[in-house]
Amino acid sequence: MHKAGFVSIVGKPNVGKSTLLNAMVGTKISIVTPKAQTTRKSILGIINKENYQIILCDTPGILEPKYRLHEIMLQTIKQSIRENDLVLLLLAANEPLGKEIELIKNIKIPIIVAINKIDISNPEQVANLRQAVEKEITPTEFIIISALRNFHIQQLEELIVKHLPEGPAYFEKDQITDRPVRFLVAEIIREKIFQQFQKEIPYSTEVQVTQFQEKQNIIYIDAEIHVERNSQKIILIGKKGAAIQKVGIAARKEIEQLLQKKVYLNLYVRVAENWKNKDFYMRQFGYKE
Repeated sequence: MHKAGFVSIVGKPNVGKSTLLNAMVGTKISIVTPKAQTTRKSILGIINKENYQIILCDTPGILEPKYRLHEIMLQTIKQSIRENDLVLLLLAANEPLGKEIELIKNIKIPIIVAINKIDISNPEQVANLRQAVEKEITPTEFIIISALRNFHIQQLEELIVKHLPEGPAYFEKDQITDRPVRFLVAEIIREKIFQQFQKEIPYSTEVQVTQFQEKQNIIYIDAEIHVERNSQKIILIGKKGAAIQKVGIAARKEIEQLLQKKVYLNLYVRVAENWKNKDFYMRQFGYKE
């Protein structure tokens, strides 16, 4: 008997969805930063074992839409919940229950509630959060975890398998994500921007890989970083190009680790005015409603 199915990981921004995905897959495929709203596009992480295949869908954090981009991100979450076999509601033990519970009320598929960040919380917080959840829904399973500390991750995997439907694998058994290398490279660059800049800059950037040319001993990569205003472009480039060079050095190191090959990385900064509110740019940057 073989089981296979799709699992939507849903929750508020910064509850640890991407950290959990990486921990369960066993390698980094989704970028992680301390800032909320890092994840914008869903990405699949695939866990392969002899008797099952779990396809985890890391979705954007649930928030009140302020831009066209946010509206599309919210639609992505709703579509993931509608189409998948199981929902994994991830909550932070040290935060109160919010509106994320509204999205999964009245759904007909199994719901696993995982309370994360148990390593930085106390039993009273966990008990209060569980009580708040059970006032709203009746979870199929309930578990406390720490994605960062790898606590109860194997037990969570076993709970997921328990509720997966029987069926053949959807992907090849050596595949760990549905996203191409170009996407992963662009996300690494975006992660370094989040790590090195404050305030609006990280949230105003989108990255596109425009060239990916592999030769015998080196990979040549060109990437465009789009910002909303010229003032943001000036900050991102920095004095004499120092800021963008720092992003490039950090990104290149991680891309080389990912690809196991020497990389020559060129970064270009472009202005796409108010791109987060324009459907033209939503299509160009690969967002779907």
